[in-house]
Amino acid sequence: MRTLFQKHLRALPLFAAALAVAPAAQASYTYRAELVLVERLVDPESVVEQMAGRLTEPGEAAPKALWVEDANGQRLSDLRLVGENQITLARSAQRLENSGRFRILAKAAWYQSFPPNYRSEPMQVAIGDWLPGAGHREVEGTITIERQRYLHVEVALNHWQPTAAGEQTAIELKNQTAVAEPGAPESAADSSDASADPATDSQTPLAPMAREPQAELLTWIRETRRMRSEEIHFLDSPTIGVLVLFRRIGS
Repeated sequence: MRTLFQKHLRALPLFAAALAVAPAAQASYTYRAELVLVERLVDPESVVEQMAGRLTEPGEAAPKALWVEDANGQRLSDLRLVGENQITLARSAQRLENSGRFRILAKAAWYQSFPPNYRSEPMQVAIGDWLPGAGHREVEGTITIERQRYLHVEVALNHWQPTAAGEQTAIELKNQTAVAEPGAPESAADSSDASADPATDSQTPLAPMAREPQAELLTWIRETRRMRSEEIHFLDSPTIGVLVLFRRIGS
């Protein structure tokens, strides 16, 4: 009986060591991921790539939001983003902005475990100026992270610019926000029988109106890059770019 007890006693240090290894192994998969999205301040007319004719639709909503700004500028993210004071890339972003050649669109950082064979769902990005005529942001698309032997980041972002029709629509939408003074007398046209107008007659079929495009593609990023921990990577197009940094937490 004493021999059996001693055998179990000798096994305790090995069991404790195994318990200690498990958290350490998990910690080795944990990283702080950092992204900075920037826009190059260039004249669109100077961009050599002519992509306006490409039939690329604005991206659909992805399963998860990385950084999405709505029409009112409210930010949505499904990630637990850390404060800007914890973002290592903030200094690099500041240098780019101080150069006068870049505008910072977003700075995001979060902690996450990336075990082997991990692949995230596409994470939605929608940033930059709001294009009223088109109804979406200037830069939109998805970013996906996966890990095989190395971490890989897949960036698929579109950079849009308003067309002449889109700019006209934006002006019209702005003018529509002017509300008539309460109690103003109705005009003769307003007080007339609406049924006399064929456009308001429910029995009158309306011909579909051809609508000009409200936004056209300026450039895009379609790139997958292998990441090395502690190294800053820059994925870019002539007008937009993404700084990426992964820092492993623990050994």
